[in-house]
Amino acid sequence: MPPTGLNSRVVLLLCFISTTACNIFAFTEEPPERVGKVDGYCSRVLRVQSSRKEGNTEFRLRVEGDPESYQPGSTYRVTVVASSPSYFRGFTLIALKEGAEGDKDEDYAGNFQIIDEEETQFMTNCPPAVTESTPRRRTSIQVFWTAPPSGSGCVVLKVSIVQKRIIYFQDEGSLTKRMCEKESLYGDATDKPLLDCCACGTAKYRVTFYGNWSEKIHPKDYPRRANHWSAIIGASHSKNYVLWEYGGFASEGVKQVAELGSPVKMEEEIRQKGDDVLTVIKMKAQWPAWQPLNVRAAPSAEFSVDRTRHLMSFLTMLGPSPDWNVGLSAEDLCTKECGWAQRVVQDLIPWDAGTDSGVSYESPNKPTLPQDKIRPLTSLDHPQSPFYDPEGGAITPVARVMVERIARKGEQCNIVPDNVDDIVADIAQEEKEEDDTPETCIYSNWSPWSACSSATCEKGKRMRQRMLKAQLDLSVPCPHTQDFEPCMGPGCSDEDASTCMMSEWITWSPCSVSCGVGTRSRERYIKQFPDDGSVCTLPTEETENCVVNEECSPSSCLVTEWAEWDVCSATCGLGMKRRERMVKMPPADGSLCGAEVLEVDKCMMPECHTIPCMLTPWSDWSDCSVTCGKGLRTRQRMLKSPVELGECTEELEQVEKCMLPECPIDCIMSEWTEWSECNKSCGKGHTIRTRMVKLEPQFGGDSCPETIQRKKCKIRKCNRGQANSDEKKRRKEQREKRKSKQGRAKVASEHPGCKMRPWSSWTECTKHCGGGIQERLMTVKQRFKTSQLSSCKDRKEIRACNVHPC
Repeated sequence: MPPTGLNSRVVLLLCFISTTACNIFAFTEEPPERVGKVDGYCSRVLRVQSSRKEGNTEFRLRVEGDPESYQPGSTYRVTVVASSPSYFRGFTLIALKEGAEGDKDEDYAGNFQIIDEEETQFMTNCPPAVTESTPRRRTSIQVFWTAPPSGSGCVVLKVSIVQKRIIYFQDEGSLTKRMCEKESLYGDATDKPLLDCCACGTAKYRVTFYGNWSEKIHPKDYPRRANHWSAIIGASHSKNYVLWEYGGFASEGVKQVAELGSPVKMEEEIRQKGDDVLTVIKMKAQWPAWQPLNVRAAPSAEFSVDRTRHLMSFLTMLGPSPDWNVGLSAEDLCTKECGWAQRVVQDLIPWDAGTDSGVSYESPNKPTLPQDKIRPLTSLDHPQSPFYDPEGGAITPVARVMVERIARKGEQCNIVPDNVDDIVADIAQEEKEEDDTPETCIYSNWSPWSACSSATCEKGKRMRQRMLKAQLDLSVPCPHTQDFEPCMGPGCSDEDASTCMMSEWITWSPCSVSCGVGTRSRERYIKQFPDDGSVCTLPTEETENCVVNEECSPSSCLVTEWAEWDVCSATCGLGMKRRERMVKMPPADGSLCGAEVLEVDKCMMPECHTIPCMLTPWSDWSDCSVTCGKGLRTRQRMLKSPVELGECTEELEQVEKCMLPECPIDCIMSEWTEWSECNKSCGKGHTIRTRMVKLEPQFGGDSCPETIQRKKCKIRKCNRGQANSDEKKRRKEQREKRKSKQGRAKVASEHPGCKMRPWSSWTECTKHCGGGIQERLMTVKQRFKTSQLSSCKDRKEIRACNVHPC
């Protein structure tokens, strides 16, 4: 009998929600015609009211990372957990579009994927829902859920829990998770609108790059030997030029930086933009990627912005990697108040250029065809990714960039200055000193004055120098190339009050021409204004002539200076080291550059001690051994040291399970039954045969064919007046058969040595349509001493039911 307060319909509903509920309650059979398909079975799970228990805190539905929104098409791990010491026996998990009733297929959002088929399965009568495979005590289950496509709106994940005689199902709280579609990060434009700049004058900035990508902070698969940051390349530019952006495609220059760490093509693309670019930003590569700041200063560069070119972008490759980079895209340094930003600090995570499909630092080259859009890396991209996190947490930043304003020039149109000390008024050109140098002596410009030799108020000297480039008339002597003047330490002379403190000159800009005679310039800025309020008259810019490839041969090629030697490849004994330089300008005739850009040399480290077991790094995991379902994958490593030096017990091969989308399973049917007797004793009638569905189709398998067939039958023609007598005869035969069957049952119940109970009622059909099974039992009531064990036992009968098609 059903429990008090629950009618048979509610108990049937409990059985639908979880197979466990049917193990809890016993209930009487309900005729098939009363269980008609009045509404969708899936929708019934939303209307369990009589057994609801609100406000529980024992159970929780959790989506990995606890995101507030979902990325369309992304896959998330969904977990149902019970807090100790609670447990649950059954559950049902669904995902609905917000506001949907659940009575239509289109009401369900996304798709679930089974992780452990021994724990979970799809519901037979509600394929979008997931339930338990076997009823037992459990404290957690987990499945994968793939979010619906873009435009699906908000989604609500709900779970019902069966524990003893209570069903928990909440519209809010810990058993319900609401997530809305995340705004696209990969749109056709950058996230922030680019406004017209209303600032006046120009501003100068210093950008400093702090790389914190290290084995300590990012230990997973960290590449110990070849880790580096490539040369940084960027520009200050107008909104008409985009170096790179999320949602856009990488140019050839971006691709070469992303995959090879080469900035040559990127710099060429920048310089071709003409008036859309104000300053080219360049910084040297860093080998290795991380060193303390007291060992190696953070790389920096200076650049300028103006009203039309107020955006700054740069990028640098994270090496080794398939095509991973960090950088800023179109950072606006112009404020809404018509001024220039004082300071910008950004933590950087890596992004994927969309040109290579590798998933780990040292993945083999695997071009992405067709090319993908630029996107940020996430912690759920791939299990082999060094940034993978099964909980879906945020990636720890690999770098930080700081952009600081160091000077402003020209009249500023914002009323309140950010900092009086950093404003530079229009500077009058420095009056040229009288120069009595003979015209036949060609000198370079004077260098800046050195620091004073005295750090106290004692007198000292400071020096500047220049270089004699040419002496056209040897009979005319050329003056000195060094110049000295007295000085005292800072703050010790009256002259200091009217002295500007200037920064060091920054490096010369590239020559204005790629061939022949051009000009180049360099800049410095005012570090401190005079205490007496006077104007600084020292120059902040210098320009000089420069010569690039005087002969201007179309096949000549310009290269940079050699970089420093990198770290020796060996930690002990004999190894190799290398250094590189870059091609600044390829030959004008399109030929290959003949200059050497890579040098390799031997290096000697301290003598190696005998290490009996030296191993290579693990190889990448192999592809899964199957194309669907559960399989295996392997990875190997090799022994580098000779075996005779000592026994190595380290494993050289590892095998782990891998899971691909489930394989399609076709419908499986039972064999046809024999044809039934004709339903007429004479004349035309029909006969039928049936079969049952043994296994429903899953994961896109072939659907089930028909379960019932009928055909015509004709015994003989019915004579007039004979039909009634034949019918009576047939009914008499059926009565005799029933009596014979009852007689056999009576004999069975009175079996010698046994006293049997009567046959039980038939159980409810296991299916509502499509062919199910019913069974009944005859159990032993009393066993006499003279009986044999083998002849006195319980009996069971089985029959088919609900064979009509669904």
